[in-house]
Amino acid sequence: MSTAELTIDLDALTANWRALDGHVAPGVETAAVVKADAYGLGAAPVARALAGQGVRRFFVAVAEEGTALREALGPGPEIFVFSGHMAGDAVVIRDLALTPVLNSPEQLTRHLEALPRHPFAIQLDTGMNRLGMEPGEWQAVREVALAAGPALIMSHLACADEPDHPMNAAQLARFRELTDGLGIARSLAATGGILLGPEYHFDITRPGIGLYGGLPFAAARPVAHLSIPVIQIRELEAGETVGYSNTWTATRPSRIATLSAGYADGLIRALSGRAVLFHGATPCPLVGRVSMDLLTVDITDLPDTPASLDILGPHQTVDDLARAAGTIGYEILTALGARYRRRYREGA
Repeated sequence: MSTAELTIDLDALTANWRALDGHVAPGVETAAVVKADAYGLGAAPVARALAGQGVRRFFVAVAEEGTALREALGPGPEIFVFSGHMAGDAVVIRDLALTPVLNSPEQLTRHLEALPRHPFAIQLDTGMNRLGMEPGEWQAVREVALAAGPALIMSHLACADEPDHPMNAAQLARFRELTDGLGIARSLAATGGILLGPEYHFDITRPGIGLYGGLPFAAARPVAHLSIPVIQIRELEAGETVGYSNTWTATRPSRIATLSAGYADGLIRALSGRAVLFHGATPCPLVGRVSMDLLTVDITDLPDTPASLDILGPHQTVDDLARAAGTIGYEILTALGARYRRRYREGA
């Protein structure tokens, strides 16, 4: 087959969740963020594996993701929707028992008018200036919101992957100022916030990227393994070029493997001439331009002819690959394309 194989190690995923859960005190609940199709790795199998570990609260970005997740998990687990209660969402929120995270007074009004007894959460903006009620807005609607009984009050840290950044302490202080003494469950920490320490944990933590093997959780086990088949081997003389725009020229007699994946599969063009692939533990440089469906790799120094090469695996994490592209591991994971054959490994 010419389709690349993406293997998702569910045992590694659940081990990462347990490790992050081990960072929090007894009584602090560790939830899971499975938005963007579980960061590109498949929300249904990922969420079912996590539910098997005892996860009872999940977070998604939009109501449509909540619909798919409810179908996968069935009744019981609580599903929070970060984008809140958008116009037209009332029926799906009600029928699928989703919990919108209300981000503005307008959303609060919409929710209380449409679904006055339905659970909801509140997001406060503590300085990121992205989603959530600003302090003045919160003060204006606080009594109404508290009377309706929010299930959770949350905020989001802007710089949690930089432990010494002063924004972390500033946001923590603002969150406490806005929420201390309310008697409502609180959440501030995603993966980076968990690693900042217990003062950031409150009642519920919500790890995302750390579950999937990414930084800032440096101790995470790799979850995604991507092996790409070789379609053809070419023998080049010194001076011949490879790929669009002749960006790579052989300086010696070379063997070039053409592989079946490209930027249509999420291996972005910025990797051109910068990434490596692996045959076992041996690195092989990506040469020439990444094209839509194909990669070209220099395998001159291999003693044999590989059937496939690995671009994600034990020798190259999503963050290693992201550094080569000048981006972050989140983008690498969430861009992984639909053409891969996906295999879920569990119980090894």
